[in-house]
Amino acid sequence: MSATVLNEVRPGFYLDSVALMRLSREIAGLAGVAEAALMMATPANKQIMADAGLLAEAEAAGGGDLVLGIRAESPAAAAAARDQALSLLDAPRRRTESPGGGAAAWRPRSLRAAVESAPDANLALISVPGDFAAAEARKALRRGLHVMIFSDNVAVADEVALKTEARAAGRLLMGPDCGTAIINGVPLAFANKVPRGNIGLIGASGTGMQEISCLIAQGGGGISQAIGVGGRDLSEAVGGITTLMALDALDADPETTHVVLVSKPPSPQVAARVVERIGASDKTFTVCFIGADEPALPKNATLATTLKAAAESALGGREIGVGFDASGGSQARRGGGAVGLFSGGTLSAEAQVVFREAGAPVASNAPIPGVPGLDEANAGHPMIDLGADEYTRGRPHPMIDPSVRDRALQDALADENVAVVLLDLVLGFGAHGDPAGHLAQQLEGRPAGGPVIVASVTGTEDDPQPRAAQVAKLEGAGVLVAPSNAQAAALACALSTGPE
Repeated sequence: MSATVLNEVRPGFYLDSVALMRLSREIAGLAGVAEAALMMATPANKQIMADAGLLAEAEAAGGGDLVLGIRAESPAAAAAARDQALSLLDAPRRRTESPGGGAAAWRPRSLRAAVESAPDANLALISVPGDFAAAEARKALRRGLHVMIFSDNVAVADEVALKTEARAAGRLLMGPDCGTAIINGVPLAFANKVPRGNIGLIGASGTGMQEISCLIAQGGGGISQAIGVGGRDLSEAVGGITTLMALDALDADPETTHVVLVSKPPSPQVAARVVERIGASDKTFTVCFIGADEPALPKNATLATTLKAAAESALGGREIGVGFDASGGSQARRGGGAVGLFSGGTLSAEAQVVFREAGAPVASNAPIPGVPGLDEANAGHPMIDLGADEYTRGRPHPMIDPSVRDRALQDALADENVAVVLLDLVLGFGAHGDPAGHLAQQLEGRPAGGPVIVASVTGTEDDPQPRAAQVAKLEGAGVLVAPSNAQAAALACALSTGPE
């Protein structure tokens, strides 16, 4: 029986990308539905839906419209899924209406209305399709606000122009594609609830900042501010504008005594400017350019090659996860290699560093410098970033929808050449409500003698998904849980014998 593709367009109906991803996941899980997506109908999003086989009748929809795409086993299943999706879309609107028809919980529908309703606010979080994000960010800057742009697909030229304008106005512009920040104790986007303290974070890496901040909390420390800068800020094109401003801000902050800077490999020229600025400060720093060549640092800065090492450096050398047995203890081994299936791109990069430092061959679809790609012959243990575009095109990020990892996990469990499967779970605001429960279901009934499952859990007890409860679910499913991603990678490396 051929699949049925059904589309529905809501003209002028906007929801942010995180809300749409959650709804997409819920609809895709309905009986008889093969795939579903709700997206704003920008040209890029419509192309994503077309490539996923979810676009049949909505080509005329414009960027300000919402388009629903469903691919189902039958017309009846598609129609039922559409009705459920429309009901969910209308639910927020119904909740804002009082029984008498008045507005019980008015919500602004424009930046101007939001500013007028909250005149004391000083930060705007922008989460709209990338085609519109620059215009909204510019409006926010011109109203005197700091800005965090969660949206991706913003042109580099727009990013440079926005950051240049923000710098002239004395405002921070975090992003685009800034997934994590903690400002004055408030977690923004994908972030965790951590204690306040004296350690500041600056990151061009969202999951990197999450892991470091959670490990600092695990080690008894706290965060003053965590400023995300966007993944391209340390590129030559952007020039580190926000990073340098964040350094100035934390340097002037009396509550911050130590600063951690984390990024995937930056432009060497931009890194040199950043290091020069660090050297001009009276405070101490930890620099973690994960996977990059070791930079020459001033006397007030310490180099960390992993996220765990960065957290320990920020804690004054206090070790995290003391007593954890990275040798695997009495775990049964079988011949074969390790496969890493990551929701966090920087956690995948850290695992590559750990394997490389142990002398083990490693490869990735998102390789750090010096690591081969997955398609190269005899490349090494594959460390796969499932949050990369090729896995999330038309689908939610695996931090939101852990089922993105399901097929790759089942393939690894069935592969006789795989001895260890290495996983990460990232908790916090914006993440899935129970990723450990989902993973435990996927591991039910797996045959004895299969791969050892090793995992790390990035999170705290104050997150919406308390970390201890998530760890307990994993351990109940037979998963070895390490205190950090670096220790999980070291254990996976120790248990594997190398790729066949």
